[in-house]
Amino acid sequence: MLYSRIISTGSYLPEKILSNQDLERIVDTSDEWITSRSGIKERHIIAIDESTIDMAYKASIDALKNSNLNKNDIDLIIVATFTSNIICPSVACTLQKRLEITNNIPAFDLQAACSGFIYALTTADCYIKNNMAKTILVVGVDAMSNIINYNDRNTCILFGDGAGAVILQSSHEAGIIGSEIYADGTGDISLNVNGGIRGGKIVGSPYLYQDGKTVFKMAVKNLTAVASTLLNKTGYKKEQIDWLIPHQANIRIIEAAAKTLSIPIDKVIVTLEKHGNTSAASVPLALDYGVKSNKIKRGDILMLEGVGAGFTWGANLIRY
Repeated sequence: MLYSRIISTGSYLPEKILSNQDLERIVDTSDEWITSRSGIKERHIIAIDESTIDMAYKASIDALKNSNLNKNDIDLIIVATFTSNIICPSVACTLQKRLEITNNIPAFDLQAACSGFIYALTTADCYIKNNMAKTILVVGVDAMSNIINYNDRNTCILFGDGAGAVILQSSHEAGIIGSEIYADGTGDISLNVNGGIRGGKIVGSPYLYQDGKTVFKMAVKNLTAVASTLLNKTGYKKEQIDWLIPHQANIRIIEAAAKTLSIPIDKVIVTLEKHGNTSAASVPLALDYGVKSNKIKRGDILMLEGVGAGFTWGANLIRY
């Protein structure tokens, strides 16, 4: 039986840091208010001359350096994002060009907002298990600062920019054990960026809108449910999970999901304080942090979870 194994991870965070103290000078808020409600202290923000593609490229280079592979060993690129700096071509196709991959491999973007990396990893796993690819680069990247209204204190305090990447490879050793992904389109009114281009003009709002209370309830409910479903389907017990790696949206959501699953907080990878919510990048950034900090070891059982606009949500159970 073929499995998808993560053979390396990589990440990139922009140099500029926007702290809570910086936000105090922009909107009516405070470090204490932000920290107590979200757990966030600072977030990284892309430079004026930096783009989503730039971040994806740097995270990919990091993942390649952490592997024993040549870039031309990659035979599929999947990029999870909804904040490309251009409409087309896709970030994935441009990334293929930037990496100077000479093979005509398939490359495409996948849009599931903050659940994007979970969706992308699930998709990549299907390609490998069906013997349609052997080595896949999966990237989660978002430049959230491009769609944030910094006069809206309810959203500007939460989001940051960044990119995380993994390289999956076909193996006869267990890797991705199972995945579950879901969506509920009726959630579109609670979390969205409803702007678009028509006739060369922006129609609707180009900024992210979020109904915080509704999103919070949905996130806790669905993250708990999807993890339980995945464990039941794979035959694993929650006690076997070595690390929970959730979407880094809000510390209260993370703590509530961990408590419901009876997973102690010291077995949860949390990068929220330094990164904020980086959307599709949050799970791979947290995964890479766990690997590079030597918390995550080979053979550990990981539960990855994501939830985002759509609503979308999902989870991956992985033997690292």
